[in-house]
This record gives sequence, C-alpha cells and structure tokens, in this order.
Amino acid sequence: MSENFKFHQNSKCEYFPCHKVKDEKDFNCLFCFCPLYMLKDQCGGNFKYTNGVKDCSDCLIPHGKGAYDYVMSKMKEVIRIGSQRDEE
Repeated sequence: MSENFKFHQNSKCEYFPCHKVKDEKDFNCLFCFCPLYMLKDQCGGNFKYTNGVKDCSDCLIPHGKGAYDYVMSKMKEVIRIGSQRDEE
C-alpha cells in the first residue's frame, strides 16, 4: 500500500516554508497547524512560552520525515483530552 497520504507540500503557499529549514524539498505541510499544540509541554516538540503563549516557531516535528507517524502516535492523548472537555 502506498504511503503518499503521509506527505503533502504546498510550495505555492505564501508562508512556505513556515519554518527555517536547510532543504525545502522534504518540508511536509500536511500538519500546517500542529494537532499536538493542545498537549502543551507533552507534545514532544521544540517550543517555548512567550508571555504565556506557546511558541512553536522553532519546532519541525510536524514538518519533517516521520511527521505523520509521530503525530498519529500522540493522537490517543489528544482524543482523551478532547473527550474530557466534552464531559465538562
């Protein structure tokens, strides 16, 4: 089975690439907005807090090789947190 669904690049986007990278050809735009943002300090990415706001501008996890598999490995936690919010 093909795994083409794990990579998408929109080089015509006005923000492409949205992070500084050495080689744009492998830049993955599939997770343009990282679904792990809500995990706060448990996302595993390279982030910092600036005035209480999570700043992910130095993180390439959702944009690199293996991004799909990494994000999917964290989705149970995202779903769990989302389910808790529905119960409130």
